[in-house]
Amino acid sequence: MEPMTEKYVIGVDIGGTNLVVGVIPAEGGEPVALRSAATRGQRGPAAVVSDVGTMANAVISETLQRTGASQEQVVGIGIGCPGSIDLKAGVVLTAPNLGWSNYPMRDHISEQLGLPATLDNDANCATYGEWWQGAGRGAGVLSGVTLGTGIGAGLIVDGRIIHGASGSAGEIGHTTIDFTGRRCACGNYGCLEAYASGPNIAARAREGLEAGYKSLLVKLVDGDLDQITAITVYDALVQGDDYAHEVMLETAKILGAGIANLVNTFNPEIVVIVGGVTRSGDHLFGPLRSEVRRRAFKSAVDACQIVPGELTQKAGVIGAAGIFVATCEMDQ
Repeated sequence: MEPMTEKYVIGVDIGGTNLVVGVIPAEGGEPVALRSAATRGQRGPAAVVSDVGTMANAVISETLQRTGASQEQVVGIGIGCPGSIDLKAGVVLTAPNLGWSNYPMRDHISEQLGLPATLDNDANCATYGEWWQGAGRGAGVLSGVTLGTGIGAGLIVDGRIIHGASGSAGEIGHTTIDFTGRRCACGNYGCLEAYASGPNIAARAREGLEAGYKSLLVKLVDGDLDQITAITVYDALVQGDDYAHEVMLETAKILGAGIANLVNTFNPEIVVIVGGVTRSGDHLFGPLRSEVRRRAFKSAVDACQIVPGELTQKAGVIGAAGIFVATCEMDQ
């Protein structure tokens, strides 16, 4: 492949809830064009691949119009997907929140668009995006934590993602914080994700309301508790609802316990937290940092900053494209 001067890469972020596709300059920078849609993963991975193709063609056309570039200057695709990934084969081994298993995602998207592609875990992509161009820019040891439909983490040491022996490193959402606790989508009990992912923040809020707690949340969803989401909890919180504050405080402490384990294990310089839950700002980060200080080794905490991501809704797309660029550079 030619040097990456004036080239563009498609970034694909397949999330449990949202599908985001954009075109990124290979040398870095803001997306030239970006599209977002609901993932609707219950239709199966082939349907999502079809959506990726449609959205990618749209952002390519917009990029060519805006920049005057030629089709040949769009050189590849970086893909991020939840779950356990076989990096060499480009296969999604299992994605519990989407219900997928053993799907050759990389090759199907590559064939759909006629371009070479890379595939990595979505948390690794978001972490790489924040390391490459965001809140963790250039850190020697960086951990990123993604809070969304699931909870994931990535680890970067000296500019390289640590994948582990089978590509499953960073699955912080499936570390056990209560061995007799809530059942997780992965089949285990007491996983961090079973308490503090977006859907499970909402589930915990509903359980409290069903047990008799009074809250503005009921009014916000017109009495239909099934419509409560983590964003609804945030909306009630900013309107001064005491129960929503209690739910978010408990969430922050749970996440703090999980991140303290990460800090003790990897001793990062920076932990970057990305995802919609970070909209809660100091309501989340204040008690979260306090819990990490309470639980982790003092020397590790003193060396670590815990910060929100800077690349709102774009970290995964930018990071997926960046991983493609880095992979091509290593292969040259």
